[in-house]
Amino acid sequence: MATRLGLALPQNKQYDLGRDVPDVARTAEQIGYESLWVYERLLVPEPATQGLYGIEGLPWPDGYRGVAEPLVTLTLAAAATERVRLGTSVLVAPLHVPFQLAKALATLDAASGGRVAAGLGTGWSLDEYAAASVRPFEERGQVLDELIGVCRAVWGPDPVSYEGSVTTINPAVVGPKPARPIPILLAAGAGKAQRRLVDHADGWMPIGMGAEALAAQWKALQELAAERGRTEPIQTVLRTNAQYLAKGYDGADRRPFQGSVDQIVEDLAAHAEVGLDEIFIDLQFGTRDAQELKDVAAEVYEKARAAGI
Repeated sequence: MATRLGLALPQNKQYDLGRDVPDVARTAEQIGYESLWVYERLLVPEPATQGLYGIEGLPWPDGYRGVAEPLVTLTLAAAATERVRLGTSVLVAPLHVPFQLAKALATLDAASGGRVAAGLGTGWSLDEYAAASVRPFEERGQVLDELIGVCRAVWGPDPVSYEGSVTTINPAVVGPKPARPIPILLAAGAGKAQRRLVDHADGWMPIGMGAEALAAQWKALQELAAERGRTEPIQTVLRTNAQYLAKGYDGADRRPFQGSVDQIVEDLAAHAEVGLDEIFIDLQFGTRDAQELKDVAAEVYEKARAAGI
């Protein structure tokens, strides 16, 4: 069975939100992509008070200067498409009021006919937490736990009720309901985050940093699931952050998904061998405009399918 393939929507500052998002979404669906994805970045600190991913000295990409809000972006894509799945990779859970996010996701799922996948994480930017978080950075894990609980309650039967540290829902009718249970996917790397995934989530959203490392992570997660008695399959969606280079990349230190279309497809093939359900590719950091993004996305899809991915 071929790996499902998805595409990230254009959210970065070089794209026109109202024009390019529906255009790319429609084109991706026509090409054959099975899902569309968005990510969350609230701001870029100026001057930088923290390196990218919290790594000292690592610069923030210029494309982060004006990232479109993810659920607004997905709504534009939903209105322009009919069948593709609509996913977040990821929403930074503690930057959202749990009840409001649960209701927004339910509304989008109902409106799109049951196409939403909720990818959640805890983030790393202290500046984003200072600007928008519902609880301090140190409590991010507890907030994610509560958000999952609130979503399950809000998406379930009425009357809805919930009691947590951030959220209190006295018995109430809450609608609209999702068209079907929305899968919750977590970007869990290790330790407590992976235990949370195994015990409370539907799936896993790793990042493509090398097929060998991915295979080891997947094996460890499956072993943990067996240890904790999970019998339900873990859904898997791999995010791949691509840097497209028309002339390719001939350096010995080439990172995965960096280079020409052929090099990107070669990396897709290696990662697909791990056996995950779905892979989506984010091309927006290496393409100049929506037309180039669509052209590269079409070539990647065609060559990936020709390669048996």
